[in-house]
Amino acid sequence: MTIRDDHSLAADLATEAGERLLRIRERTGFGDSSALRAEGDRASHVFLMESLARLRPSDSVLSEEATREERLDPRRLGASRVWIVDPLDGTREFSEEGRSDWAVHVALWEGGRLSAGAVALPAQGRTLTTAQPPKPPSFDGGRFRIAVSRTRPPEFVQRLAYLVGADLVPIGSAGAKISAVLTGEVEAYVHAGGQYEWDSAAPVAVAQAAGAHASRIDGSELTYNQADPSLPDILVSLPELATSLLSGIRDLHR
Repeated sequence: MTIRDDHSLAADLATEAGERLLRIRERTGFGDSSALRAEGDRASHVFLMESLARLRPSDSVLSEEATREERLDPRRLGASRVWIVDPLDGTREFSEEGRSDWAVHVALWEGGRLSAGAVALPAQGRTLTTAQPPKPPSFDGGRFRIAVSRTRPPEFVQRLAYLVGADLVPIGSAGAKISAVLTGEVEAYVHAGGQYEWDSAAPVAVAQAAGAHASRIDGSELTYNQADPSLPDILVSLPELATSLLSGIRDLHR
């Protein structure tokens, strides 16, 4: 693996972790979904932790698969550089044969902001990265599409879609949903059902680098490397739609 900078490192690690997950999928098969999910989570986490310990030994790491004690390590809160990773975003989709809407997230928080990140979509054969952020399509007006959870779309997002004239598109993992905004499959992603920093750090880093809008649903800034890693809601959209979506959300919460 050739390491040139943090952007390249994020992309290389996410891509390699994704390739390993594809091999696990092929080797293990889909007969026991629980075992497949557990093996995918474990193997990807170990690879990312070992790689970052070797390649960025002075940096801290916050991973979804870390223990509670590791997440609460006070050294992370005092660190100037923290990698925020989700070794397997969308374990349900990973364990379902034929599904490609799962991801690997690798992001770097540095000096109070997300400075680099990559989202690998292994089953789609691509990695979106801050090294070469995608150019989101322009919105030409009319009805647009909002990505929502496959299994539990929030009721308020259904009401929001009716209010602003949008269609709902069910997609698996959070990384796949945000990536879909950047690749033109949808125009927005709205979520208010509870998440954590690792669910959005990498895709938000790429979205911001690409010029998309990314915020809390009240319009406030998304903040990372907090003592409590919960980050319960998010809005990512094409910049042209942010104002109308935020206005619609405010109207629904009055």
